[in-house]
Amino acid sequence: MRTTSFAVISAFAISLLITATAAGGVIRPQGKGGQDYVPTGKGWGVPDLGSNPGQKGGKGGGGGGGHKTSSNGINYHGGPVMLGTTNIYYIWYGDWSYNPAAAGILNNLALSLGGSPYFNINTTYYDGSNNKVSNAVAAPSSTVDNYSRGTALGDADVQGIVSDAISSGSLPKDSNGVYVVLTSKDVNETSGFCTQYCGWHTHASILGMDTKFAFIGDAARCPSACSAQSAASPNNNVGADAMASVIAHETDEMVTDPDLNAWYDHRGYENADKCAWKFGTVYQTANGSYANMNLGGMDYLIQQNWENANGGNCVLSYP
Repeated sequence: MRTTSFAVISAFAISLLITATAAGGVIRPQGKGGQDYVPTGKGWGVPDLGSNPGQKGGKGGGGGGGHKTSSNGINYHGGPVMLGTTNIYYIWYGDWSYNPAAAGILNNLALSLGGSPYFNINTTYYDGSNNKVSNAVAAPSSTVDNYSRGTALGDADVQGIVSDAISSGSLPKDSNGVYVVLTSKDVNETSGFCTQYCGWHTHASILGMDTKFAFIGDAARCPSACSAQSAASPNNNVGADAMASVIAHETDEMVTDPDLNAWYDHRGYENADKCAWKFGTVYQTANGSYANMNLGGMDYLIQQNWENANGGNCVLSYP
């Protein structure tokens, strides 16, 4: 197969304070005057004010002070990482009958990330006791939510969807779980889907458990903003194929920075933020689209992730 280096310029995270960076054309706010930033989970940082209350996104985890520098381009700030097997739980929100193939593409991704050379990049991250993130991922179950909160969601609605799924017993209460809300293309996330982000992650106390969850919207709603390839894609499904990369991005961040106070750089960028819209070496598939890895027998175009070793770099596999 023909291979090439493939970089896509698109808008993964756009802030009201915009400055273009070299990271694949991603637009993000920049720190000023040596100011340290902390992550929001949405792809950009906000100024570190110690405990970070009330900042944009409301998702700061107490990044103030005491961070440990490294020589790998990303720093550890003392928070937890996810250890052991990470369980991915999908919540299919809305009506996905228009795209039944999406389930096969995204379920295969969740079942195939664990043990892959790609997800092994996350094993270069560790907690304060040197316990490393594991290259183990499972997808025990999923559920459907038929528009319980309408078609215009705020951030609090996304948390509510996760809370409802757990409290109703549709999904288990799992401290090693990451709960991913996948919205159909008629659903908007009003805090900035398609204009400021394609997905985000955070955490909250749900039924007394520190719960990690993410929002991922159907990229078919705005392929020019959230899909690297809008004409064709590896599995002939532009929306789901683009969502696969965003799911990988948010999962990488949830296991290495679940409470937004563990691994990020001075700009507030988490590991996957540092490599957004960078895909490395790709190959051309039979339909003329591009992919860079095969997982579970299916081709995907997945963004690179930041390797916390060897000086740090955006890579597709480790070692």
